[in-house]
Amino acid sequence: MDNLQALQNAPRKRRHLSGEKKYQVLQEVKTNPAKKTEILRREGLFRNDIVRYDEIVRDAGIKALGQMRPGKKRPTDVPAEKYEVLQREFGIQEKALAALTVEFLKLKKKVKGE
Repeated sequence: MDNLQALQNAPRKRRHLSGEKKYQVLQEVKTNPAKKTEILRREGLFRNDIVRYDEIVRDAGIKALGQMRPGKKRPTDVPAEKYEVLQREFGIQEKALAALTVEFLKLKKKVKGE
């Protein structure tokens, strides 16, 4: 009997949950509001903890959405090797375009009879 009384009087040790686990508990409480007390008891949390988690998630979401800007996406970093390959391909294509432009102008003059 003394052991049972000692367990009941002992301060309850709170668990330290990861951020992901806290978010999962918050989502579970939101999807099953009828089982809220059962979930909190199982996880060793209080109602105020869930309220605090919800405020933190809301504030973080607003901050993240506020940082989003419409328009063009910023270019991503390209590895140096790939950049060199693309530069060579661009140079080849530029030379080919110049040659085709010269040929086109020659044909244009022939057609006009110049």
